[in-house]
Amino acid sequence: MTPTKNTICLWYDGDAEDAARFYAKTFPDSFVGAVHRAPADFPSGKQGDVLTKAYTSPDRAAARRAFEAMMTMTKIDIATIEAAVRG
Repeated sequence: MTPTKNTICLWYDGDAEDAARFYAKTFPDSFVGAVHRAPADFPSGKQGDVLTKAYTSPDRAAARRAFEAMMTMTKIDIATIEAAVRG
């Protein structure tokens, strides 16, 4: 049986690097592979910068469609996610 490998992404509004290093020490054979910081002018940066889009919906089916659409993407496509929310 091969060991399961997980890739964990933590998103914090502060102290993210400290938290990631804590978790890496907590779980055997874990490490912090990369640290990505948002640009200083976030979210008004250039194309390709990380942007935040909040989806709030009491409609659980719409939330599931948005999540399932996003999980197939290698690059987030907001228009496709919004289309999934609409059904």
